[in-house]
Amino acid sequence: MIHPIKHLSVILKHRHMVLKHCIKAGIFYRGLLHDLSKFSPTEFIPGIKYYQGTRSPNEKERDLFGYSKAWMHHKGRNRHHFEYWTDVNPETKMYEPVKMPTVFFKEMFCDRVAASKIYQGEKYTDSHPIDYFKRGRAGDKMHKETADKLEELLIMLRDKGEKETFKYIKNMKDY
Repeated sequence: MIHPIKHLSVILKHRHMVLKHCIKAGIFYRGLLHDLSKFSPTEFIPGIKYYQGTRSPNEKERDLFGYSKAWMHHKGRNRHHFEYWTDVNPETKMYEPVKMPTVFFKEMFCDRVAASKIYQGEKYTDSHPIDYFKRGRAGDKMHKETADKLEELLIMLRDKGEKETFKYIKNMKDY
């Protein structure tokens, strides 16, 4: 069954949550621009078609076809995804992760926490984002400094809570 209103509702709730987090992180402008590509036909139509409510529609599209056109489009246009930050290393001539600029790193943190809150709903705890990060092994695919700092902040969130973590992130100049 196709769920355009439900999918739109999830997108809007997520964007609102990311905006709130970005304000706390001192990057208001990034919160306003966050995930605007999700409203493009390339992302929105598959989002409606593969909506499930408990996980990203991209995962369902990937299950069916072995890849997600919507995700390929999304990650290439949204610099808060670590997958965007891959380039050819001049020395090895291989594609490798590069360190994310701090502003997009902060937005990535906000995005991950917001996604956990949206998909977990009332079951959300501050340990969900670090558990998801470790389970998904995303750190293995990121630049080492980016992965290490993200893990540090997700652990801080789990152990010290949102208020202290966002205060730290807001004052973070570089990592």
